[in-house]
Amino acid sequence: MKIIEYNSMYNEQIKDLLVELQNYLIDIDDWHTQVMLPEYREESFKMDIKKVNTQEGKIFLAVENNLIVGLIMGIVQEKDEIDRLTNDCAKTGTVIELIVKDSIRGNGIGKLLLEEIEKYFENIKCKRISIEVFGPNKKGLNFYEKNGYIPRDIIVSKKLD
Repeated sequence: MKIIEYNSMYNEQIKDLLVELQNYLIDIDDWHTQVMLPEYREESFKMDIKKVNTQEGKIFLAVENNLIVGLIMGIVQEKDEIDRLTNDCAKTGTVIELIVKDSIRGNGIGKLLLEEIEKYFENIKCKRISIEVFGPNKKGLNFYEKNGYIPRDIIVSKKLD
């Protein structure tokens, strides 16, 4: 297995991984609010690629036997006027996708991908990295905590009937 930079020849496999992740989120959603519309596969990919291309982003792929087994996408977080008024606005990298094929999770691929994007963010002078984790995704949260990430900005929700 090797980690490479994004290559468009893998676009269809990347889309498949995005669908796999969304299916996982649907499965663990105890409120049953996660959905996947028919256009999800194409549109989510287009939105991610646009962010990467316009926000100083990077994509790394974990490849084994010419098959994508994992990916990570990162961008530089854009600041709005409230940010400028309320924090130091240090350059912050944001991981927008980290996916490892379900069948091979737990083999260190996610850690290798995370380390690769961390090196990229460090090289472009980011001072922080943020990653949004879906609340019910306890495995994801545990993974990030094991890799030195801490809950920092927490959104709480209440379901109304």
